[in-house]
Amino acid sequence: MSPPVHPPTNTQTGSSPNPSVEARFEQIYLEHYRAVLRFVRRRAHPLNVDDIVSETFTAAWVRRASVPSTPLPWLYTTARNVMLNSARGTGRQRALAVRMASFAAAPLDEVDHLERRLDVRAAFSTLRVADQEVLALDVWEDLDTRSAAAVLGCSRASYARRLTRARRRLAVLLEPPRGNPAPLLAPAPPTPPVRPPNSTLQLSRQDPLS
Repeated sequence: MSPPVHPPTNTQTGSSPNPSVEARFEQIYLEHYRAVLRFVRRRAHPLNVDDIVSETFTAAWVRRASVPSTPLPWLYTTARNVMLNSARGTGRQRALAVRMASFAAAPLDEVDHLERRLDVRAAFSTLRVADQEVLALDVWEDLDTRSAAAVLGCSRASYARRLTRARRRLAVLLEPPRGNPAPLLAPAPPTPPVRPPNSTLQLSRQDPLS
């Protein structure tokens, strides 16, 4: 079900009607509302999500004639700026922490997969906020290098370097510990195999060439 569209009226904005531009805004809203909502939910307090999404699309309405032909990175950039501006009231902030979704219980045959996802979640939460951001744009927002760099306001080369470093740091956190811990009790020595009687005779009968 698509979200209802409630753009400001032309009387409120003082602009003259332009059906083609207004139709494009409605299309942008319907196509990208849920993606922007997910983007904000991963980064903002739940009580602030609706206000941030609303402010993002209000900005899109005001600039509807100049929104790029590929609007989603622009919408992400706008939403990110809204969140950063609100966060700066409590201190300087240049990046946004990203939350991974919680996982529902898995069937028994998927326990190993679930444990791996929980390991990733725990490792991800310990990364620097800047690393979380670049990984989230790559994995969850599925943006290419150019679009992700635009969202973060950096060059493509800078984003690519940051993404490489973030992936490397996450991989290190996911590496299993080297070496096995010493057991509390020494294992019992293995029991030597018991040779059955006449084993040599039995083997020679089975293999006449020996």
